Amino acid sequence: MEQWQKDLIEIVETVADEVERFFLDMGEAVDTFFELTEEFTEQVQNTIVTEVDQYLQDLAEPLLEVYEEMEDLLADGDPGFPYSVEPTLEKNPACIGCSNYHGNVYSGNLLVCAMHPHGWDDKNCPDWEQE
Repeated sequence: MEQWQKDLIEIVETVADEVERFFLDMGEAVDTFFELTEEFTEQVQNTIVTEVDQYLQDLAEPLLEVYEEMEDLLADGDPGFPYSVEPTLEKNPACIGCSNYHGNVYSGNLLVCAMHPHGWDDKNCPDWEQE
């Protein structure tokens, strides 16, 4: 075999070795890149999850406090919401059976009737009308 053929075979073998080494090195680089990417993704994900959890806790605590306060208000009954009160012998006896009796409480204030908003003092109201 001539020298140029030996040189050509040696060059081809060298190129093949270099190409193989290049791809092996590239495989290692790609593996390292993926490992770093996975670690980075995991760190970012952990950070985001932690911060989102903290944000939700910071957001949820005031909402829960407001909810509890509203629950307490609703449990106690809203004095601003009107409700009816019937006349009794102790309170507003002159209004028992009267068609003018209104008897609703607004914001804690009883409106007895239009003529006597606070009621009549004795048992004989001059504006009493039968229902």
